This record gives sequence, structure tokens and C-alpha cells, in this order.
Amino acid sequence: EEIMAHSSNVSSVVLGKGSGRMLATGGDDCRVNIWSVSKPNCIMSLTGHTSPIESLQVNPNEKLIVAGSRSGSIRVWDLEAAKVLRSLPGHKANICSLHFHPFGSFVASGSLDTNIKLWDVRRKGCIFTFKGHTEAVRCLRFSPDGKWVASAADDHTVKLWDLTAGKLMFEFTGHTGPVNVVEFHPNEYLLASGSSDRTVRFWDLEKFQVVSCIEEEATPVRCVLFNPDGCCLYSGFQDSLRVYGWEPERCFDVVLVNWGKVADLSISNNQLIGVSFAQSTVSSFVVDLSRVPKSDSIPHGLIRDDQPLVPPTPTGSSLRRIYDRPSTSCSKPQRVKHNSESERHSPSSEDDRDEKESKAEIQNQEDYKEIFQPKNAICRTPPRSEPFPAPPEDEPGTAKEAVKPSQAADAQTSLPKQELVRTVIFQRPPIASSTSLTRTEPSVIPAARNEPIGLKASDFLPAVKNQSQTELVDEEAMSQIRKGHETMCVVLTSRHKNLDAVRAVWSISDIKNSLDSAVAINDLSVVVDLLNIVNQKPSLWKLDLCTIVLPQIEKLLQSKYESYVQTGCTSLKLILQRFLPLITDILAAPPSVGVDISREERLHKCKLCYKQLKNISNVVKNKSGLSGRHGSAFRELLLLMAVLD
Repeated sequence: EEIMAHSSNVSSVVLGKGSGRMLATGGDDCRVNIWSVSKPNCIMSLTGHTSPIESLQVNPNEKLIVAGSRSGSIRVWDLEAAKVLRSLPGHKANICSLHFHPFGSFVASGSLDTNIKLWDVRRKGCIFTFKGHTEAVRCLRFSPDGKWVASAADDHTVKLWDLTAGKLMFEFTGHTGPVNVVEFHPNEYLLASGSSDRTVRFWDLEKFQVVSCIEEEATPVRCVLFNPDGCCLYSGFQDSLRVYGWEPERCFDVVLVNWGKVADLSISNNQLIGVSFAQSTVSSFVVDLSRVPKSDSIPHGLIRDDQPLVPPTPTGSSLRRIYDRPSTSCSKPQRVKHNSESERHSPSSEDDRDEKESKAEIQNQEDYKEIFQPKNAICRTPPRSEPFPAPPEDEPGTAKEAVKPSQAADAQTSLPKQELVRTVIFQRPPIASSTSLTRTEPSVIPAARNEPIGLKASDFLPAVKNQSQTELVDEEAMSQIRKGHETMCVVLTSRHKNLDAVRAVWSISDIKNSLDSAVAINDLSVVVDLLNIVNQKPSLWKLDLCTIVLPQIEKLLQSKYESYVQTGCTSLKLILQRFLPLITDILAAPPSVGVDISREERLHKCKLCYKQLKNISNVVKNKSGLSGRHGSAFRELLLLMAVLD
């Protein structure tokens, strides 16, 4: 199917990997257009960039899209809210590649300025800047467990970066031309790369050596994608799709596809969807993978007759280490070098003005609401994304050829017109039925709630004898509520007295003594109230304060109250950012000559803090596998604490 995507030349095309049905295009008209693969009309047009779009990427759940322009600016869009979410300045030249982290709100960007940056989308900040390539970075990919990022560049190299240590892990050389694409195996420690030198190479990430190399192709490889179960690699060339194995190197099948400048591949419903572009038009193609061999039957010309055929590895077996998800630890992390303060700061007022000037033009209101805003739909069973119509069966003696969706629909006139069903992508959790259920207390008590956990206010109000008298006098209601709740009143009164005592100590002394008194009270709620104040002014933090607070943070991170966990994460992040470099430097420094009492005291405090941080790191590791907001916070803390290992 072909669409006229832009009023000027198309410069970037990407598919949503979650469904394979969402298509985003960027053009020289400085717009980002959102499409449905099976429909010819644009759903939404995103404006705000002032230079042509060079690179696009959609996050795994297809709620966010990031666009990089020729000027070096990056914008992140919220597709549900139809507005720009973040503007990320920092690169000095074209944005050539982008990729979303598999979990958490992080984006990696590669540029013509040869730098790679890791961004925190939530806080608008650059976390790391990796320098090492000498030419443009053409492709970036995060590993499935999120601890590495691989980069391919025009300098003929593939580099593997360790995110936990913030440094280069290994450089793969062997290509003799610019490397266009790179892709991680979904399960094993294996990496595939494709180059303009017309080769596809497979790299072992444990031994850091080449596994195999395929060199017989007539045109450069443009994109690669592993099958979801990892049994084979799909490679897109100018005129064909080729299916490869790597131990030994072999070609399982060749599918003739005249897609030209193929830009991206995605797999959904056992169908491979490919998109290509030429000038202002974008074409989509579908290959039925059920008719494509993915294992050895008769190899296609890559194994010579005089060489013995090595039996293939059975599907599902692994010769290498398997990714440990979602761990982000590494065996030998080094100290992380953060960017300068200017790079970590939020964007300037000029950037905020750019965000205000950006807008989303919804071209098709009906499709937009169906795909991105199914908020009012009551759906007990999520709708299933239907596959594209199947192409006609191959005739004997003819080569298999991929067909466009429109051609497949014409070939099967008995099938109804294919409609795209994608509400499952952005669907909210189904609304609970009206059947009464036993009320159970959640394992984590949320910070924001409209009613007390396990209680009903109506249980404490007097029964209304006269139905016509529906209102209660305030005094009567309050007296009824207080009956039988002396214990709660005593607890609240005691907490108020404790806070008054801490406040009195702070007014006549300093923050350290007030924290000592709060800890001595042995009430975490008082510590939380005090930390919420101290967190708002980082300048109050001293090394003495860390030795007092860290044991309390360990308790807060294990609390069942969401608000306690949030406060503990905020305080721990402040300590790691302000004091961890100091602690590691002092502990690594050689012993001084002579007696230096102040230095010895500082060294003792650093040792104490280091020991406490090690204990907390175990808690953070255990909770880094959580989903949602808390999981992202713990994974971010785990990255900051990597130097402790």
C-alpha cells in the first residue's frame, strides 16, 4: 500500500514494534505524521520542529514517540495527550539514530557530532554522554535487559557501552564500510550488525569475537530483525528479504520484495511488516512468515559442497548466556562520570517556549479517539489485533514474493475489507463489575486515595431512623465518629507532640540535632515529615546527616506505604548525587602522612556511609524488578549505585 506521506521528501520512517500497525513518518516539511498501516489517511500531524526530521522512534507500548531533527534538537511527544512532552537540547548536529530503553523513561540518541547521549525523559536531563566514535552514529539498540547499548557508526565499528559503569565495554571491528544497523538477539548474548560493505556479522557478547559472517550479498543490508524466539535473523535488502542462521552461517530462504529503500521491519501475528520510502511516498509490505522456512531444510548457497554440514542448534536451546531481565547490574562497574551541571539542568525558557509552540494537528478525529483515547470503552475482553489478509498461494515453479496489503485484499475478494483493530494498544484496564467483592488490604498502600484502606465512613455514622431526615448535625456526626476511637485520637495527638518537639529542637539548634531527635522518637511518620522538608533544600545536606538518615531510608524503602517509599527514594537519590563521588574518592585515597584528626573523622563517616549504602543496594536490587513508577525509580537508583559493586 502506498501513501503520500508528506508535502515534501520523506526522511525517516518507523513502525511501532508493539503492534506492527502504527506507522510514523518524518519529512523535510519538519512534521511528524502518524498513520495506521492499513489505512491511507493520516491520523495525527505533530509540528514544532524548525528543521527536517532525521530520525524517529516509538516506545514499546506505543504511547510516546521521539523525533530528532537536522538541527540536533529532540522532541518527545505524548500520543495519548496529543502534545509535546519534552524538548531535549544538547546535540550540535543531525540526529541520526534514536532508541527507547526497554523499561523506564530513557532514550538514547546518536548524532552526526559523533556523540551518544542517554536522556531521562521525565526530568528533561542528559544522564550520560558517550564519546568514542569518529563519524556519525547511524544506529542504536539497547540490550533486552537494559544494561548495555550498542552503537553502529560510519567509522566501520560497532561499540558496546556499559550503562552501569558509564564507559565503553568493547569495540567490534571487521566491517570495511559504514555500519548501518545493529540488533541484539532477544534471548542470548549475541549481536548482529549489517554494513554497507554488503556483509552481515554475528558477534558473541561473552567471548567478544565474531561468530560468523555472511558475505555473498549483492546490495547493502538496510535493516535487520531477529525472530521473536531467536531462531533466525530477517535482513532487508533493496530487492529481497533474506532469512539467516549463524552457526554455521546459512541462508534459510529468500523472499523477493521490491521494496527499494526499506526503512524498518516489525513482526505481528506471524507476519513481517516492512516499510520503505521514496521521495514523498511511503509503501508498506507484508510477508507471511508461516510460509517462510526458519530452520535448515536446503541451505541457499552459503555452504560449499566440500564442507561438512554442521547440524543446526535446535530451536529454544542456547549456546550462550541468557539475558537476566530486568537486572541492570554488571560484574565490574567503574565509577560513573556524570555530565556537567549545565547538561543536567532542565531546558531553558527558550526551550519551554519551543514546547509551547509545538502542537499536534489531529487529521482524523475518529481514528485518533479509537486508537489513542479509548477511555470510555467498557471491554471485558481486550480486542485482538487481526492479521493482514493472506497473500495467494504460490504456484509451482515460481519464487515466493511479498505482496502489498492492497494486492492481497484484491486477490481475496471473498474476504471483507480489512479493518485495523488497535484499541488494545492503549486500552485502559477493564472497569470492575458491580458484583460486591471481599475488601482486602493491598500490599502497597497508595499515597493518593479517596477513602481509608479497609474502612467505610458510613460504618461510623449513626443510622438514620427517619428516611426524610437525611442530614446530620455536624456536632452529632463528629461525636459519633469519635466514639470508640480514643486510640486513634491518642496516636494523632502523640504525633503532633512529636513534631512540635522536633521543631523546637531545630529552632534552637541545627538540622542534625533535630534529625537525631526524630530518629530517637522511633516513629517513621515523623522522619518522613522531616525528610520531606529537608529534600526541598539540598543545601541542608551534610555528610553527618547521611550517617543518620541512611538507616532510616533502608526502612522507608521496605515500607508498605507508597508515600514512605517515595520519600526514601528522593532522599537516597540526593545523597547519591551529592556525596557518593566524595565517599568513593576519600575511600580510594592513599593514607596521609602524620595525624589529621579532621581527615580521620571524615574517613570514618565515609566508611559508615559506604557500609550503609551497600546494605541499601541489596534492597534496591530486589525491588528493581517492580513494574510502574516505583520500578523505574529503583532501576534509576540501581544505575547510580553501580559504583558500589
